[in-house]
Amino acid sequence: MGSRTVVADVADELARRVATGEYRPGELMPSVRQVADEFGMNRATAQLTLGRLESYGFVEARRGKGFTIRDVRSEGGMDAYRHLFRFSLSAPEIAAEMFADIVEVERGIVLEALLTYTGAAKTLDHRELAATVDELEALARHTVPDYPRIIATEIALIRRVLGALGMSMQRAVLNTIGDMVAEVPEAVTAYFAVAADLHVLVWRALLAVWESGSEPTEAQSALFVDLFALYHEKVIARFDDLLGITGPAAEAESA
Repeated sequence: MGSRTVVADVADELARRVATGEYRPGELMPSVRQVADEFGMNRATAQLTLGRLESYGFVEARRGKGFTIRDVRSEGGMDAYRHLFRFSLSAPEIAAEMFADIVEVERGIVLEALLTYTGAAKTLDHRELAATVDELEALARHTVPDYPRIIATEIALIRRVLGALGMSMQRAVLNTIGDMVAEVPEAVTAYFAVAADLHVLVWRALLAVWESGSEPTEAQSALFVDLFALYHEKVIARFDDLLGITGPAAEAESA
């Protein structure tokens, strides 16, 4: 096993301990010597390991003190939060809480984009959008749908809408959310709490509205918002179920 693999594996284990609360914000990380002793590596490799943890945004080097654990959830940026979510899976309650936050942010961005574009002047080539939805449908029809590719294709569609609206910050956040979800198989599966072909039907309906040139009624918009919220509730409940969490939402889903 090469030192690079050792560094990655040990850094991931230390990151897991931070993510699950075994190591708490404000505390000192184990020293280079302690890491070297625990994992049977030399001190140079242990130093690299802690440096990798710093690159995740989980610790901060303090001169003369070593590495201090950061409060990643309150102080970290999107990339640090992405790592935190990935390493939190061994603490299901923490992972579920984080996933619910991720879904809420994603829902807000996507809903705002779709509703705003529906009521705005249409600047995208709908033939190109339709071709992408055709690709989405072909992926959904596979005997075993390629969920990561379907999600990537849907994100690409939303990115184009956000670009047309000039919502560059929302697009950047959505990019990171896509990375967060893609790195966690349970999160990917949860986004298909409803069948993949239903994702396609939503896009077909949106295209039909956009191509008609007429705006939906208030009742139609309200129905879309309600259905969108219901879908995301199912996504969160499915993730909880995959992690073995039981509770009111999971019980209602299984009823």
